[in-house]
Amino acid sequence: MARVSIIIPTLNESHSLDRTLKQLAILTPAAWEIIIVDGGSTDNTIALAQQSNLAQILTCDRSSRAIQLNRGATHASGDILCFLHADTQIPDDAIAVITQTLADSSISCGGFVSLMTGDRTTRWGISLHNFLKTYYAPLLFRPHLFVKGLRLLFGDQVMFCRRSDFWDCGGFNEALPIMEDGDLCLRLVQKGRIRQIDRIVQSSDRRVAKWGAWKATAIYLYIGILWGIGVSPTQLKRLYDDIR
Repeated sequence: MARVSIIIPTLNESHSLDRTLKQLAILTPAAWEIIIVDGGSTDNTIALAQQSNLAQILTCDRSSRAIQLNRGATHASGDILCFLHADTQIPDDAIAVITQTLADSSISCGGFVSLMTGDRTTRWGISLHNFLKTYYAPLLFRPHLFVKGLRLLFGDQVMFCRRSDFWDCGGFNEALPIMEDGDLCLRLVQKGRIRQIDRIVQSSDRRVAKWGAWKATAIYLYIGILWGIGVSPTQLKRLYDDIR
């Protein structure tokens, strides 16, 4: 079986990381390695990671998801890279699902269906919109790539790809403050189809909880449209608050 390296970027994730690491500890089969790349946490994120004795811990001089993910990918030794948010729970058989998906050489990248959940609620509406966005965004804005297999995946969908393909495509663009995942999809589709698999991961609804469902949906839609027509991610970042 191909070896899967899980890479987790963190910044003040003490409220989520412990649960995520406990879930990763029971993966069957286990990940080849788990790498946490911290961007300067001021809470006890690193202490929790050290206590778990499950992950390798790296640090970055500044918080940037693209930089942190590339740092983890540079350190990784697995055949497959899996990029996991600290507030996202994956199924127990995720490693088998990932390796089986990429056993198909025509697929270059995959991701799960993200279901946004909170302590007391499940965000069905916005989760459905995000599911559909995987398909309609590339169909509307990159139709020539859609027919080649482009699907637009985001970080909370737990993207995974072969390490060789990742570096052949140049890795994440470290100049991008957001949309680094969508940008990577545009390059990975040159290596093969991108697939959203029919399995669910549970992601935190903390952003939706702060904004409200309607505002969150509107912001996600607005950012997607602006990005699709070529607006710089640096400008789009102004619409996307950093919420912990």
